[in-house]
Parts: sequence; C-alpha cells; structure tokens
Amino acid sequence: MNKVRPKKSLGQHFLHDQQIARRIVDALDVKGPDAAVLEIGPGMGVLTQYLLQRPELDLKVIEIDRDSVAYLHKHYPQVLKGRIIEGDFLDIDIDTLFSGPFAIVGNFPYNISSQIFFRALEQRHRVTQVVCMLQKEVAERIAEPPGSKTYGILSVLLQAYFDIEYLFKVPPGVFTPPPKVMSAVIRLKRNGVERLACNETLFVQVVKQAFNTRRKTLRNALKNLTLAAEISALPIMEKRAEQLSVNDFIELTSLIERSRGATTPG
Repeated sequence: MNKVRPKKSLGQHFLHDQQIARRIVDALDVKGPDAAVLEIGPGMGVLTQYLLQRPELDLKVIEIDRDSVAYLHKHYPQVLKGRIIEGDFLDIDIDTLFSGPFAIVGNFPYNISSQIFFRALEQRHRVTQVVCMLQKEVAERIAEPPGSKTYGILSVLLQAYFDIEYLFKVPPGVFTPPPKVMSAVIRLKRNGVERLACNETLFVQVVKQAFNTRRKTLRNALKNLTLAAEISALPIMEKRAEQLSVNDFIELTSLIERSRGATTPG
C-alpha cells in the first residue's frame, strides 16, 4: 500500500481503505459522451488508481499540492500526458480542462467543500454529476429535505439543479490522519432543470437572505429586499426558511420578481 502523507494545511485527510475507494469510484455513473471526469484533490492517488481501471473515462486530475503532484507523476505514469493539472479548482478556467460536459469525483477537503459545491453550481450547465466524500454533517445538510434544522442554503441551491443521493457513511479510522468527525459519500446527478421558473440571481439572493437569519420569519428575514406590501402580507411570510421547499423558494422569488415588474429571467 502506498505511504500516505498528511497535508493538514489543506484540510485534507487521506483515505487508505481500498474497499471504500473502490466503492466511491463505482458510484460514478457516467458513460458515453458524459464520460469526461475531473478528480479534485487526488493526493496520493487512492481513487485515481481505480479511476484508471475504467478505460471509458476521459480522466483529468487537479491537485494544488506540489508534493502530491510529484508523487502522482512518479507512481501513476499513466496520467502523465496532459491529465495532471497543478492548480486550484476554485480558480482554474474550466474551459482549459474540458470543452464539454464533465463529472466530478473526489475526497473533498473539509475546509473548502462548500466552496467546491458553489463552483460546481456556477458550472451547473456542464457538471453532469458529482460523487464525493466529505464531512458527514455537510453531506446530510446537502441531502436533507425541508423541515430539518440542517436544511440550509446549500441544500436549496443544489437540490434546485441536482438529484441528491446520500450513499454511505465512512468512519474516521480509514483516514490518515483520522478526522475527529464521521464522513459520508453522496452523489449528485444533474436534473432536467435548464433554468428555474424565476430570476435565478434573485433566487440565490432570496435563499441566502432567508437562511442568514433562519430563526426569523421570512417577513423579517427578507426585510432588506424591500418587499411590496402584498408580498409581506402573504401567509408564506409567516414561515421560516427551513420550512420552504425548493419549489416554494422558486414561487416566492417569482412573486417578488413580478411585484417589481421584472419579467426577464436572470
């Protein structure tokens, strides 16, 4: 088994359990024209080795840590020819990686997992699927239905564009160094929604504002949006953010949009 070296500064815990690594790769359900795959943060290549066993995948890996990049070049020469990108997924120009749609797979660093999802949302018209391992609490939050205390901004924004499956839990002992929390693997598959039935920029604003003061009713939480009186008087405004489904947020955004006289989707 390859020796695993921690890089705590990046919030990364290296998976050393081969069975779990294979399960994560097997959960990646891509084929045909959607077989372009980007692995984020391959580290010592525990997932990469199994991804390379799937010849149908047009695989590229992106890694920010120079030592890990050097390790991959040395131990996985199969990915040398243009497949290893030294860089940050949060900053890189996606057009330099793939010209069309692609899937994402990885063991996401705990401290930037939310940022990775927001970047995937920005690229939602190209990202067909995400299979990832991350902190169990964050995985649950993303997959939670309305009404849960952990249901939040990421839940709504991701569920608007992806079908989300909570696949399985992962204990701390399979990592080096072991994290202090449980992990989990989830799969996001792009749904058929090309564009929301509302102004999408306003939708994001409404969702974020609603959850930023989630203990307040929507009437109070959305005060900064300067809502029309007829909107503030609606029964839905007595609810709190976690009580609203994705469709509820879409309908509310559409009402706000119409009350402002806006008709062009964002």
